[in-house]
Amino acid sequence: MIGDLHCHTRFSDGSMGIDDLITYAKRSGLDFVAVTDHDTMAGIKRAEQLGRRIGIGIVSGTEISAYDQQRKRKVHLLCYLPQNPDRLVGMLKRTTESRDASMRASLRKVMRQFPLTEEHVHKFSSGAASLFSAHIMNALMDLGYADSIYGSLFHQILSSKGSCYVPHSYPDVREAAKLIRTAGGVCVLAHPSVYRSVELMRELAAEGLIDGVERYHPRVNEEDIPEIDAVIQEYGLLSTGGTDFHGANSQHPNPLGTCLTTQENLERIFKLAKSKEHK
Repeated sequence: MIGDLHCHTRFSDGSMGIDDLITYAKRSGLDFVAVTDHDTMAGIKRAEQLGRRIGIGIVSGTEISAYDQQRKRKVHLLCYLPQNPDRLVGMLKRTTESRDASMRASLRKVMRQFPLTEEHVHKFSSGAASLFSAHIMNALMDLGYADSIYGSLFHQILSSKGSCYVPHSYPDVREAAKLIRTAGGVCVLAHPSVYRSVELMRELAAEGLIDGVERYHPRVNEEDIPEIDAVIQEYGLLSTGGTDFHGANSQHPNPLGTCLTTQENLERIFKLAKSKEHK
């Protein structure tokens, strides 16, 4: 029994719809797949319906965008199987509204530099909880200004140092982790290497704010692995794996099932979620 516990769809910044994601997860030989769109759970019901139909388990979830105030860095938390997802709605809505407003301000700046229209971008963002840079870059690729989403043009205009970048706000990482617990969810620190969250990982583990760490991820740094493993062992945390699948909107080729969660850890996730049902 294996699962890929980190996948995105068109409900956030993935290129693939829910139906295709679930179908290809089944064809890839997975027993479970987690739908973890950024700051939304809008696709979960459809995923569960299709999962039952074709015979693959769905782990409901979301990837929560948060901020490490001390280090002034973004950090992502994976929330799995929340027993009371309604308790997350307010925070998720604030994040998606802030992102959407900022990205639309960025889009207006981009439109001053390129003959791009909002309607063209909407072809790629339709159905998403908010506008993402990948949607804008897809439209620019359509117009021939770029041949990849996260290439040189992205870094020039939409990266955090880009000419069209407009920042947006995120909840504090500790507040987000506590809210996941209030919602009865399993809280896992996502890809600690990506935002240099290894030191924060140890702090959150010591404070009892995370249940696990995404140990297997396409962008894990080899030099971080000893500390990640040490923290997982010291605090008895879940060790999860996920591809961070975005389809054609990925920074690097990462097919479904590239990084996996083992049967032992899947069983631990389900047991932990079950124990939170009546809290």
